[in-house]
Amino acid sequence: MFAMPEIIFLSVIQGVTEFLPISSSAHLILFSNYLNFNNQSLTLDLSLHFGSLLAIIFFFKKDFLNFVNNKILFTKIIIGSIPVMIFGFLLMKFNLTDHLRSYEIIGWSTIIFGVLLYLSDLTVTKKKINKDFKYSSALCVGFFQILSLIPGVSRSGITITAARFLNFSRLESAKISFFISIPTLTIISLYNLQNLIIEKSFEITKINFTGIILSFLFSYFTIKYFLNYIKKFSLTAFVVYRIFLGTVILIYVY
Repeated sequence: MFAMPEIIFLSVIQGVTEFLPISSSAHLILFSNYLNFNNQSLTLDLSLHFGSLLAIIFFFKKDFLNFVNNKILFTKIIIGSIPVMIFGFLLMKFNLTDHLRSYEIIGWSTIIFGVLLYLSDLTVTKKKINKDFKYSSALCVGFFQILSLIPGVSRSGITITAARFLNFSRLESAKISFFISIPTLTIISLYNLQNLIIEKSFEITKINFTGIILSFLFSYFTIKYFLNYIKKFSLTAFVVYRIFLGTVILIYVY
């Protein structure tokens, strides 16, 4: 059954939380289960992520064109994305994804990696992407990104955490987080597109493409205002929110 209000709501959640260090996957799972949404599924999650990917490319279009010209930087981004692609494939291959989507896992990962984000944000900042983002830096962020496969960890949060530990500024860390997500989200989106082509139900296709468009809009504005925010403030507000949310989840679980 097609429910447009559900798609709009989930698109807002995806667009806002994908680029904030608070885990979009966790919020999609929590809100959908709590509100008994019928259309929330891994396929819809992937469609919403595709909308976020388009927002990244559009917002950073000048940087994206520089990737084409700067093959070394582009290569680093690709290399940094390989670890999460491999582990993500294995999770899908052995049907382990659903085992990670429990409230207990989401609660603990939300708190633990929120604290880790806080500790990383205490780091002195000296490095810039253009001159300090080495192959070793790309691999380090890439291996941290594997943890984002666990709902509650937050892809944005864990990659920003890694970059902050490597002494990149908050703004540079956020850019690294956005850039290194491009190859991964591209592969995920292509996989999802294949599923939509195979699925001949127009109803499901309409649901997913509506989610893509709305997710793009909300993601674009979130990127814009998040980057402006971290130029002036620390990440403490997001840490406090994560600890509060994780605590509420664990109280419910136990």
